[in-house]
Amino acid sequence: MRGGRVRPVKATTWTEIGTDPVVVGRNAACQIVLDDGKVSAVHAELVATEQGVRLRDLGSRNGSWVGAVRIGEVCLTTACKVRLGETEIAFEPARPERIAVPQIPAFGPLVAQSLVMRAIFDRLSKVGPTDLTVLVGGETGTGKELVALALHMASSRAKKPFVVVDCGAIPPTLAEATLFGHERGAFTGAIDRRLSPFQEADGGTIFLDELGELPAEVQPKLLRALAERRIKSVGGSAYKDVDVRVIAATRRDLVRAVNAGTFRSDLYFRVAQVKVELPPLRSRLEDVPVLVRRMLKDLGDESAYERISNTTLERLMRHDWPGNVRELRNAVAVAFALCNEGEEIDVASHLGAMTEAPIAGVGGGAGASIGALKGRQFQDAKRDVLARFERDYFAALAEEAKGNVSEMARRAGMERAHVRAYLRRHGIGSKHEPNDHD
Repeated sequence: MRGGRVRPVKATTWTEIGTDPVVVGRNAACQIVLDDGKVSAVHAELVATEQGVRLRDLGSRNGSWVGAVRIGEVCLTTACKVRLGETEIAFEPARPERIAVPQIPAFGPLVAQSLVMRAIFDRLSKVGPTDLTVLVGGETGTGKELVALALHMASSRAKKPFVVVDCGAIPPTLAEATLFGHERGAFTGAIDRRLSPFQEADGGTIFLDELGELPAEVQPKLLRALAERRIKSVGGSAYKDVDVRVIAATRRDLVRAVNAGTFRSDLYFRVAQVKVELPPLRSRLEDVPVLVRRMLKDLGDESAYERISNTTLERLMRHDWPGNVRELRNAVAVAFALCNEGEEIDVASHLGAMTEAPIAGVGGGAGASIGALKGRQFQDAKRDVLARFERDYFAALAEEAKGNVSEMARRAGMERAHVRAYLRRHGIGSKHEPNDHD
């Protein structure tokens, strides 16, 4: 590992750069605080890697500069000066050092072979028994809720409730009432009293999924609730004390949202005492075999792993996994359910769940798909197959999820924006109007 140290040129104190990220910015919660009006609240991040110290701009307003070059991300290996706003920071590299690789192959229900995930497990095992708030980042389907549940189970709160709040599915007009509860008659439609999820989780853990989707007007109220450890329901007259541990997750870059002014910096630092970023599955393909084995164990038959061929595993490890671990789990579940006892379990054949079906514009009938391809150019045939698959898949998905885009995205292992694009492309919205908050 190659680290280093940094300090503002006009200061005398050096800050060592190791494997834990060092955040630089104007906000008082940053590890290096700069009193410079041209510096963003959360400006840049430095962390030691095998190649050198990685400097990453975090969407700052005025940028991060090395010499005359404005950088997004760069690896520092030699002494230099970095300019953030109007402040110069000196960097000095340190000698490379060996760092012990954590030998933790699992954390709760999570398993991995890759070094990056084992390092994350090592960190989670230290954070689990504490009451520190944790912000889990990562793409859709990387397992953020599983991390939250594993942290809950590793804490002294394990026998108390674990309550999930999907902030992305809350209508903006009902966000406060959904988070903090409401009294009967507090607003039109409040025919019954509703308890806050903070009260439901009292003594346990509350998991705020997709925190980045929370409306701006509710963010200061959530911050106050977390800081004071008490809440007041909509229409209520008294505050109620709550004892919960908060774990949040987001697929968005909240630091960039802070710098863009769409997410409060004080709320960000309140929920991100510890930050964990889950890598996409495509960047840690060596984890695929152990994940498949664990998924089959969860389905009740770990020995079924012996019925998965090396050819299947090789195909899985060549896949780009846009849906991440969730996509793999879905494929394993379908392959396992449809396979007869003793047969090979061909998980790879269920990626995308494309089955033989009539192809748009080339005839009908259950057996028309292959025959209708004869004599056609490859790209034309492929385009028709994909168009028919997309239309059928998203029409069925919209039917199952009753048009709820958040639920559709969850089942498909996709970003909601991508789901909406497919719905518009195939005109499915005319029958199943997408609504994030149904």
